[in-house]
Amino acid sequence: ITTAILRSLGRPRKYDGARDLRWTVRAAPAEWSAPMPHHADKHLTKSDPVMRRLIRAHGPFVLKPDARCPPFKSLVSAVAHQQLNGTAANTILRRFIALFPGRRFPRPDDLASVTDLQIRRAGFSRAKVAAIRDIAAKTLNGVVPSTRRIVSMGDEEIVERLTEVRGVGRWTVEMLLIFKLGRPDVLPADDFGVKNGFRIAYSLKELPAKKVLLEHGERWRPYRSAASWYLWRAADNA
Repeated sequence: ITTAILRSLGRPRKYDGARDLRWTVRAAPAEWSAPMPHHADKHLTKSDPVMRRLIRAHGPFVLKPDARCPPFKSLVSAVAHQQLNGTAANTILRRFIALFPGRRFPRPDDLASVTDLQIRRAGFSRAKVAAIRDIAAKTLNGVVPSTRRIVSMGDEEIVERLTEVRGVGRWTVEMLLIFKLGRPDVLPADDFGVKNGFRIAYSLKELPAKKVLLEHGERWRPYRSAASWYLWRAADNA
């Protein structure tokens, strides 16, 4: 909800059309300095020989989630990054934040003080302005949970709630679950980087079907987030 989900992890980059919360890097950046429990790598090593090879090649899975980031901020940032590179998206976000003097980031009710035209001038398209307005409205009415509430919710409950918001799909929420909330068992099977990493790691000629990826991923439970990270690394270093 990189994250974004939603500041760059090292140098921002994306796989093909995947534009949102996640950025991959060639070496684990400082923000990912806290290692996840060792048993994630241990489980993957025992359950899958290909994962064992990836772990040896890329080192331990490390992730420092930012669970304190409000869901409202994560989702607005995610919308900003859709269909844009990281530099352009961050420039637009800075202009957007500047509309609210004295705020490090606006609150949902702050959006009532600015017009759609002002938000458009910051660089957002009409569709993104509508999405941001909907994120704010659904945060205020409780559809988008608070920071305190979201940490106690299950993964699928979060997906169901947040995908009610305009412009927010399952993939966006999955990135938030991994990179912002640090959920250990998320497999974004529609993500191009995950699919391409699987193709490379398992020596396939074509990208795997979603069903194939999900079925194979059953052996990675309950650490499919770590497995996804290794697939991203495999694709990034090909």
